[in-house]
Amino acid sequence: MPIQAAFIVPHPPLIVAQVGRGNEKQVQKTIDSYREAARQLAALKPETIIISSPHSVLYRDYFHISPGSSAQGSFADFGAPQVRFDESYDTELVKAICEAADAEGFPAGTQGEIDSSLDHGTRVPLYFIEKEYTDFQLVRIGLSGLSFAKHYRLGEIIKQAVEKTGRRCVYVASGDLSHKLREYGPYGFCEQGPVYDKMLMDVCERGALEELKSFDAQLCELASECGHRSFVIMSGAMSGSAVNAQVLSHEDITGVGYGVCCFYPKKSDEYVRLAEMTIRNFVKTGELPEMPAQLPKEMLGTQAGAFVSIHKNGQLRGCIGTILPTKNDLAREIMSNAVSAATRDPRFSPITESELDELEINVDVLSEPERIESEAQLDPKRYGVIVSCGFRKGLLLPDLEGVDTVDEQLSIAMAKGGISPDDDYELYRFTVTRHK
Repeated sequence: MPIQAAFIVPHPPLIVAQVGRGNEKQVQKTIDSYREAARQLAALKPETIIISSPHSVLYRDYFHISPGSSAQGSFADFGAPQVRFDESYDTELVKAICEAADAEGFPAGTQGEIDSSLDHGTRVPLYFIEKEYTDFQLVRIGLSGLSFAKHYRLGEIIKQAVEKTGRRCVYVASGDLSHKLREYGPYGFCEQGPVYDKMLMDVCERGALEELKSFDAQLCELASECGHRSFVIMSGAMSGSAVNAQVLSHEDITGVGYGVCCFYPKKSDEYVRLAEMTIRNFVKTGELPEMPAQLPKEMLGTQAGAFVSIHKNGQLRGCIGTILPTKNDLAREIMSNAVSAATRDPRFSPITESELDELEINVDVLSEPERIESEAQLDPKRYGVIVSCGFRKGLLLPDLEGVDTVDEQLSIAMAKGGISPDDDYELYRFTVTRHK
């Protein structure tokens, strides 16, 4: 199961009422947006909330994942000891993340904890979340001094572990934006501050989360942001899915940028999701992924031919399929053809890892082909066609852009099969159920 949603939220202790003592009202817009994000999170009823925080344990060359079964904390360090937290950790998901990291020698794990108490980058989100929802376990992730690309990869590893365990999860990326937005702010003003905030909020508004890993590191440093690496991990955890984005607010009244944003994966059906997961896993590891635990019954209980089509920037990048079933069930048929479309289509070079976030994938499930007597029984919008002559076969799927007549459909299918109009050929038609 993919991550249900992700949220970017700030963590100034000021917005906790018991800390701000009235001063929090100067950023009321941020508080109102935080409450709305918490309500949206609560509506999802996640089993586990993953929070990445710039103020958790941080190492130069290692990502710390908080160990143990629980952790506590309070706002005593900000004058509000009455605001306390006692959180249970999702030890199974932590274990799955660590195992996935270990499998590829990735520098992440539970070693090296210095202070087990919850940091304020975690406590502030929990303060708002727990006013709406408390029935969850926690996973707490620290940042590192490694590259943005490594942070993105950690997010992908987290996603892999979530899907393996089948957890209903949301991801909360805790982090403030630039600290140099106003002369009167705590760090003064720097021209890169507003530039960073504008770029970050533009990416969030467009839902172009993959762009976060390509931000200029020097710009981020000059802007004195604190959350960018947290946001990049989040983008990796949401990789492989286009998102619906909602920017709730952005404020810079205190001289520090506070952004509140929500991201939901655009829904793709189980057929496409299986093909996408298979392609991503095979391109990265050379192996098929484990069969997902929960698939529709018709994918496991039926056999059918299927085609997997891959497009990049609107152009075909690979398409392989089977006319009749070759596997024990439709799910395995899709997985096999997804690998072939990505890596074995002779018209294209194999898909590379750098292309994965740019692909659009369709799955067509074929009906059993029906022998027909004449071209009059064809309709290129409704039926696909198979032209068969001995061992030579040419197939064309229905409802393709630019194929509007039976003559066009037959001409292309014959060319694909190396069949001449003068040959003694047979015609078959079929329908498809298209998943995209």
